[in-house]
Amino acid sequence: MDDQSLLSEETISNKIYFIRGQKVMLDRDLALLYEIESRVLNQAVKRNSSRFPPDFMFQLTEIEHNSLRSQIVILKKGRGEHQKYLPFAFTEHGVLMLSSVLKSDKAIQTNIQIMRIFTKVRQMLLDTTEIKVDILQIQKKLENHDKNIELVFSYLDELTEKKENEVGRIKIGYKK
Repeated sequence: MDDQSLLSEETISNKIYFIRGQKVMLDRDLALLYEIESRVLNQAVKRNSSRFPPDFMFQLTEIEHNSLRSQIVILKKGRGEHQKYLPFAFTEHGVLMLSSVLKSDKAIQTNIQIMRIFTKVRQMLLDTTEIKVDILQIQKKLENHDKNIELVFSYLDELTEKKENEVGRIKIGYKK
């Protein structure tokens, strides 16, 4: 497979959705990437159903499908989409399993690219989480610094008041 026929990262990453707390790809998007019909993909999956447990693949509910369609223009009705059934969503493991079911060179190369994108997305999520933790730690330190600065100012205020009170006193004691 030459470099020109490789799919772009953007093309693949735009087809990764977050549903039920998981990163998934829909059967119709995968079929487009593999350059096959959705029904061919789904038939291959049905013939090998034991390879696709519920944590690898699940069918969207009507509510999930409608919600997804309302968010993504491409999925709106009337754009060549005439599916009888609700779409299937494949998790990262499900997409990986597809490579053992769809054995064409195109499927293998596409799967390799998809797995690389899933890995990048996972790393971005980890990086984002680490950044959030760092920000929270910085915020806590700043809060502590604020408290310490307030404490220093209150001590300074006390010292200033003592000095002002001492100015009016007559000093008693030995002078050198």
